[in-house]
Amino acid sequence: MTIENMLQSFPVFLLIFCRITSFFVVIPVFSSRTVPVQFKIGLSLFVALIVFSSGGTEIAVPQDFTYILLILREVLIGLLLGFVGFLMFITIQTAGSLIDIQIGFAIANVIDPVTGSSAPIFGNFKYMIALTMFIIMNGHHYLLNAIVNSYEWVPLNNNLFIKMIDGSLSEFLVHSFAQSFMLALQMSAPLVTALFLTDVGLAFLARTAPQYNVFVIGIPLKIIVGLSLFLLLMPSMALLFQNLFDIMFESMQNLLGLVGKSP
Repeated sequence: MTIENMLQSFPVFLLIFCRITSFFVVIPVFSSRTVPVQFKIGLSLFVALIVFSSGGTEIAVPQDFTYILLILREVLIGLLLGFVGFLMFITIQTAGSLIDIQIGFAIANVIDPVTGSSAPIFGNFKYMIALTMFIIMNGHHYLLNAIVNSYEWVPLNNNLFIKMIDGSLSEFLVHSFAQSFMLALQMSAPLVTALFLTDVGLAFLARTAPQYNVFVIGIPLKIIVGLSLFLLLMPSMALLFQNLFDIMFESMQNLLGLVGKSP
């Protein structure tokens, strides 16, 4: 490859690098604050070189003011694709927040090492379990496969801005958010229902035996009931998280099909 060809291909490589880098900024596992920035940049560069060498050398892009719009478009595609995956992981913390409100742990949040913000105790614990299972199931390999194959679904000459104008992309994001919240309600439903029935039982106890202080009895009782049910439901979490991961990859595929087209 001559120097002239390298200068013509370098803008294409930068577009590929922008999409992959923005994807790794948002997507779980790779976006963790515990992952060094040098590793993220190096991995993005390595993956971009693979994608560029597989078919980027034959693509030509305009090298004028419209190139800035191309960069913004590629960054938005990477962020959207990573956001859909991140949204499904946030579902786990949302379910944990609903459980913490019922069990009484909401007043004792912990620092989430992934986002650096405060997170519920149950939500953070379930998030760590899900992240560990995701890595054991080689989910991070599927994420790399998703960003690499995204160029077959959504090439560099895509119509993202048109999809944003006609409202189909916004409708998809709203539907994904509603789906994630519904999944959070379904995940927390067993524990929340059991703790609600515990509150009902304490209310009957307060009416039938006023000498008992339900505020003193209720707090440890709800903790015991919540932790006991959580231990009973622990074996079923593998299937639950696997279904959640399937929904996540299906949502990412639907996003690629919406923005681009099936190869």
